[in-house]
Amino acid sequence: MSNKIIAVDDAATIRNMVSFTLKGAGHEVREAGDGREAIELLKQSTVDLVITDVNMPIMDGLELTRQLRALPAFARIPIILLTTESDPAKKLLGRAAGATGWIVKPFSQEQLLALVAKVLPAARPQSKS
Repeated sequence: MSNKIIAVDDAATIRNMVSFTLKGAGHEVREAGDGREAIELLKQSTVDLVITDVNMPIMDGLELTRQLRALPAFARIPIILLTTESDPAKKLLGRAAGATGWIVKPFSQEQLLALVAKVLPAARPQSKS
């Protein structure tokens, strides 16, 4: 079973890398260029995971996280923040907004997949017994 994930970033290269990596792992991925576009897409259908950049025009990732957390359908959906910021104070702002996890750019495909598996149990490889 594939998970539905939305990748939100104003940089097309980052969106493409996230999408390529996650699709390669069997996930269904939608893309948005900013928080407002993500909200519009998410009104049409829900997802299992949100991966969003922090610094974007129009609506940044922290505001997107706050708005999603205010909606009952997104109360328990994991939200991963992507950022170039490694400052602990910024991480606290992300946690306060409701983020589940944090990954600092640049990151490898392996780091992204490991974090997705950590926050999304259904994404973990199933052991064959």
